[in-house]
Amino acid sequence: MKTIIITGADGNLGTAVTKAFLDEGYAVVGTVLHDAAKDAIASHPHLEIVAINLTDEAAATTFIGSVIEKYKKVDAALLLVGGFAMGDMEATSGSDLKKMYALNFETAYYAARPLFKHMKENGKGRIVFMGSRPALKASDGKSMVAYALSKSLLFTLADFMNSDAEKTNVVTTVVVPSTIDTPVNRDAMPGADPSTWVKPEQLANIMKFICSDTADVLRETVLKVYNNA
Repeated sequence: MKTIIITGADGNLGTAVTKAFLDEGYAVVGTVLHDAAKDAIASHPHLEIVAINLTDEAAATTFIGSVIEKYKKVDAALLLVGGFAMGDMEATSGSDLKKMYALNFETAYYAARPLFKHMKENGKGRIVFMGSRPALKASDGKSMVAYALSKSLLFTLADFMNSDAEKTNVVTTVVVPSTIDTPVNRDAMPGADPSTWVKPEQLANIMKFICSDTADVLRETVLKVYNNA
């Protein structure tokens, strides 16, 4: 049985992804921010939920170490924790930048750092970051500066990691959705057509492929999952 870490397992995307990997036969270690959030996830014999603040580097390092000690090998990690904020440069303060940096970059970096070392020692592993189209498209990013800038760092980090792990089977992939079809997004954009968006289950299926043996040949991959949005 393969072991996978899924951060942000209680989010709209996280719950769909967690279910998909449990159905696939993985042992899943999911993270939530607070103990109370554990109740939002259906129990499963191969699911472990841990409450942790991944913006705390020491806590994140200890968490990853404990998972490795318990399961011996972590085959994949889907780092889904993040946050969103609107605001152009005029509206974006330094504190706004720091908040988005912590939520979108630090949470991924602090988990990926010990996992990357572990996977290189094992010679195989998959790490997935959640990118963002505004981080790639300036016309979108200009109205959400802090969010887009923090997400843009994940692409660079993935490049660093893939260069470091070149000629191995340790690969970091960035999945870039357009608008995800969630209740929050439907409420925020009542006039939009959600049929053009990307469903959480579709993203889950893409992540299953990334982590499958079929995808062993993929390297330095950025997957733009835009549908027609």
